[in-house]
Amino acid sequence: MKITGLILAGGLGRRMGGRDKGLQSFRGKPLAAWAIERLAPQVDTLLVNANQNPDAYTAFGHPVVTDRIGGFAGPLAGVHAGLSICETPLLLSAPCDSPFLPDDLAARLRAALEAADAEIAVARTGQRRHSVFALLRRETLASLTAFLAAGGRKVEAWHATLRTAEAPFADEHAFANINTLEELGQLEP
Repeated sequence: MKITGLILAGGLGRRMGGRDKGLQSFRGKPLAAWAIERLAPQVDTLLVNANQNPDAYTAFGHPVVTDRIGGFAGPLAGVHAGLSICETPLLLSAPCDSPFLPDDLAARLRAALEAADAEIAVARTGQRRHSVFALLRRETLASLTAFLAAGGRKVEAWHATLRTAEAPFADEHAFANINTLEELGQLEP
């Protein structure tokens, strides 16, 4: 079953001082470039969800999709945009600020999804769920559209309405995300 990857880079970067998080330099290249390099080999096609600086994101060589819901409505708006144009049975979302995402993310999420006959599979390390690292069936679009139309914005609240599976991962560091300039500096060698 084919998978479309979706890098979520559509936020305002509030905790990054209003800077476009995916374009911040990390170890010599933009954060989004790291996520793209890690996810692209795992999927059949890749999209980038970005609501600012479209030319910069287009330069990464993958189609850019913008939110269809206005007002920077959060990661679910990006997932909605991706699902709206997804042509494969599955969509795998990952944030642009996670440069170490696992090389086997797609395979392990897919195994969990299929084993549980779930609508969505999410990553988990220990007791922590990493909800934006998610593999979704394309058919979840109708549910997400209704959830967003009703004013829903919380990822976990939407997931609670679906048959959800979890894929365990041992390496917490693989899911490290960089939300602030301070975190960016701490992870820079």
